[in-house]
Amino acid sequence: MSKPVVYFTREITPENVVRLYEKLGVDLPGKVAVKVHSGEKGNQNYLHPEFMRPMIETVEGTVVECNTAYDGARDTTEKHEQLMAEHGWSEFFDVDIMDSEGPDLVFPIENGRFLTHNYVGKHLANYASMLVLSHFKGHPMGGFGGALKQLAIGCASNQGKVNIHTAGASLKQDEFWTKLAKQDDFLEGMAEAAETIVNHFGSNLAYVNIACNLSVDCDCCAEAEDPCMGDIGIFASLDPVAIDQACIDAVKASKDPGRDKLLERINSKHGTKTIDDAARLGYGSKDYELVEV
Repeated sequence: MSKPVVYFTREITPENVVRLYEKLGVDLPGKVAVKVHSGEKGNQNYLHPEFMRPMIETVEGTVVECNTAYDGARDTTEKHEQLMAEHGWSEFFDVDIMDSEGPDLVFPIENGRFLTHNYVGKHLANYASMLVLSHFKGHPMGGFGGALKQLAIGCASNQGKVNIHTAGASLKQDEFWTKLAKQDDFLEGMAEAAETIVNHFGSNLAYVNIACNLSVDCDCCAEAEDPCMGDIGIFASLDPVAIDQACIDAVKASKDPGRDKLLERINSKHGTKTIDDAARLGYGSKDYELVEV
């Protein structure tokens, strides 16, 4: 079986995002959901809609998000929609908060060690395909954020996020912090949840990771650290495991003096365990071919 291809370019421009996506040779069918990170209120590192616009318009996509499980500017649909407008997403695109109404779409997990079900935004069912358009960077809980986190936490409803973070122990928002799972159990739960989205869309999925503004913190942080190392580039693949692994490998290979700080965050949170578990579950490969364009 041939290795999945990950396309890569060092020059980060909106046009190169489109160019790398087109290298994948896919035509995402039907109504296309484009999963982005809207950026928490106050965050300075998230990728702005103006940058994403050519890519989203290329697939004629709808920008999709789900509400958070912790307090902030995105934990209710009303606040989230207001922030999407403030950040400019609503100016350029149709925006869909997928868990704005219930009941959640519930996907069974047959072989999960921690989760039995994944709870995702109801509106996910309205889309035939998905482009996972990720800002690759660090994360205070997951170690890093990339394609797999977008599939797992990003598509999960408010209750679904509690389910993943507690490794199946709770669906109640007020128990989010009190029942947080052991770190490795949470990471494995993310891999289990992500698999349900891959199974749902099948071959109608594509992934682009943009490795820039490389802070140790996620775009979900209202008060995030500034980037600790220089930009790396754009990655595109049809394999969510391969694309995240390629980004991790690029950080490790970097000679930027700030890369140690980012790696410390990733390693301290055992971040690459999610990649390992996703590969073990069989919906992606850590062994890939990198093609620089």
